[in-house]
Amino acid sequence: MSDAENINLVYKSCADEKVNDPFGIYSQNLKTLLVSLVTQSEQKPFFTTTFGEGHNEIMGLYQCGGDLSNSACNNCVSKIPEMLDKLCGKVVAARVQLIECYLRYEVVGFKQVPETQLLYKVCGSKKENYDDGFERRRDYAFGVVESGVKSGGNLFYTGSYESLDMLGQCEGDLGNDDCGDCVKSAEDQAKAECGDSISAQIYLHKCFISYSFYPKGSPGQQDCTRRAVALTVGGFGALALLIVCYLVIKSRLKKKGDDTEDWAEKGDNIKNWTAYIM
Repeated sequence: MSDAENINLVYKSCADEKVNDPFGIYSQNLKTLLVSLVTQSEQKPFFTTTFGEGHNEIMGLYQCGGDLSNSACNNCVSKIPEMLDKLCGKVVAARVQLIECYLRYEVVGFKQVPETQLLYKVCGSKKENYDDGFERRRDYAFGVVESGVKSGGNLFYTGSYESLDMLGQCEGDLGNDDCGDCVKSAEDQAKAECGDSISAQIYLHKCFISYSFYPKGSPGQQDCTRRAVALTVGGFGALALLIVCYLVIKSRLKKKGDDTEDWAEKGDNIKNWTAYIM
């Protein structure tokens, strides 16, 4: 696996049970399934299908980030089939989660896990003592994400609130209310697992959330501040820059289409491999 793929890999989950496939039927069905998923990713952000019959029937799906273009979705999904073989080998079920998409498959009838099963978490650094009001901002933002995924139409939401960037997404076959319930569970688990961390990523079986808090302002705000301080041109130029900064900050606070995840935070993490996590 290349360095680029390693960077994109968030986590992988591989079933312990190996495939019993003396005639190669399962392997061919899996290959056909993966080709179909990659092809469909050129057209839509989510797709699920099955191939084969009997004990060789396999279900598979992929999910791309709600803010990805079709070409970006396909570029992400197309990386996974080769990674599956290298990371998991020939097993009856597997899941690979990259930053921008994931793909999973399983033999039909394989043991299921709850929709809100915690699969993986990343907790960032703890908040500083001067970060008064962080929990209030985070909890309010959680409510916004929960409402956003239910009303957004594609079970995806991203936005900013008071220097806190947040994102939520559900698997594409969930109903709106079920998506909201899953995200609410992810938020509760973020509080329980990550406490007062100023950033977190919480992966459940059917949904995902992340948030990042910037005590000194979001990256765009900090950049504007540094440039304004360093500016040595006349007063008119300084005024123009401040106007631009205002528009950038205003856009960050209101725009819901930007990908605002902070993937730089790499705190403590766990791999909760109860039975098979998918």
